[in-house]
Amino acid sequence: MRRAVCPGSFDPITNGHLDIIARASKLYDVVHVAVMINKSKQGLFEIEERIELIRQVTAEFGNVEVESFQGLLVDFCKERDIPAIVKGLRAVSDFDYELQMAQMNNGLSGVETLFVPTNPTYSFLSSSLVKEVATWGGDIAHLVPPVVLEALNKRLAKG
Repeated sequence: MRRAVCPGSFDPITNGHLDIIARASKLYDVVHVAVMINKSKQGLFEIEERIELIRQVTAEFGNVEVESFQGLLVDFCKERDIPAIVKGLRAVSDFDYELQMAQMNNGLSGVETLFVPTNPTYSFLSSSLVKEVATWGGDIAHLVPPVVLEALNKRLAKG
């Protein structure tokens, strides 16, 4: 069985993330979406909320499993016998950082990293940018799935 992981903080998941996960789901039998827990960062959404949103927007693929992780991604991969990490690249600046991570991960565990060029429609997109635009009332409906838009609007209205 061919398995891969798409890691990230997904706070929140965007259409750019979803595009990479969808493309990976066509290449692998099982795609694990690993939601990173970073205790030093306060996210807009709790980890459980992110997982639930990702499960909702990836349900149609039928081969995506979503769970959280803390620590080294290679340990997550070893525990689940996952030989490949799939990462989307938006720009050359992403490549510089991601190449270092890929080489370190391979050196630590032999896990391979596959880089997928982002759909040009989403080349500028990040969760941070989505949150910032949404905070100021900008239209982000074309940048996130509808269920994420609804969750963002509710969260920011409480704000």
